[in-house]
Amino acid sequence: MKRPRKPKERDIVLKNIQAVAQVLSAEGLNPDVSEGAELAVIGVLGKLEPDQAERLTHHIATMPGVESVKRVSTPYKLVSREYRSETTTIPVNGVSVGSAQLLVIAGPCAVESTEQLERTALAVKEYGAKALRAGAYKPRTSPYSHQGLGEAGLILLGDLRRRCGLPIVTEVTRIDQLPLLLDKADVLQVGMRNMDNYELLRALSRIRKPVLLKRNVAATTDQFLHAAEYVARGNPHIILCLRGILGIQGLETRAQADLDAIPLLKQKTHLPVIFDPSHAAGRADLVAPLSLAAIAAGADGLIIEVHPDPANAISDNEQQLTFEQFGALMQGVKAVAAAVGRTV
Repeated sequence: MKRPRKPKERDIVLKNIQAVAQVLSAEGLNPDVSEGAELAVIGVLGKLEPDQAERLTHHIATMPGVESVKRVSTPYKLVSREYRSETTTIPVNGVSVGSAQLLVIAGPCAVESTEQLERTALAVKEYGAKALRAGAYKPRTSPYSHQGLGEAGLILLGDLRRRCGLPIVTEVTRIDQLPLLLDKADVLQVGMRNMDNYELLRALSRIRKPVLLKRNVAATTDQFLHAAEYVARGNPHIILCLRGILGIQGLETRAQADLDAIPLLKQKTHLPVIFDPSHAAGRADLVAPLSLAAIAAGADGLIIEVHPDPANAISDNEQQLTFEQFGALMQGVKAVAAAVGRTV
């Protein structure tokens, strides 16, 4: 349906949308309305028998205000580019993620102390980051590795948010963490180990805060988008994050940078896509070139690990940047962004 340009036209379109939704609901289907700059799209969730689909298609196509009716053939409906042709933008601290402006998220791997968080927040903010990342809950491969400060870490992040004014991006690993996270954080990150945690994804579909969903190192792009579909069934505020995939034996980096997935996902989905060079590289000296390559490939932002003293960081010390390294990186990001018609 064409979006209106005047208040009276808006009322007519709303009535037309309601009429279509009522027809769909009467058939036992779940209409989902998504409004873009030019069109209002009504998605239909539910099973349709062939004759029912044909009848409804003909009926709805003749209703007032309906421009066209088409079937979304991809198995992930709500996140597909077929369902919504315009890229979804998600507001984070004045940045519309998915627009021409890039979102840079930066901060330490894990919450360690108030001093560590405050020093890092002030530094990355000065260099142009729009959000602070830090993990209070840290799912680790080894049970003997640092698992995060948990609730105490979240309280530190909440206090920092009030003092420094940067929104907080932090990881959720279990459903029972949500009440405190919703109070203390602004963007909830689903780490790659939980991409297939469908109960957690269902719980995140019931909140309204943005979800940053990371790709599992062994997942295909379609499996990644199926995971996003779980969240999208109730919460459309999803930012996809690539962080490298399993590489060949003997790979000298932590993962194989999945830079090719950036333009591929931009074709498949309307959701914004950002890149995590720190976890793809696993080493600080490669974070900058991978960051610049990701921006050139069309990424909508970056999430980068930065620490006041990486050598003595409690986790991921080899891949975290110093403040000076992050400042130099941001100069390069701004230059490449300008070259491809983006801003930071």
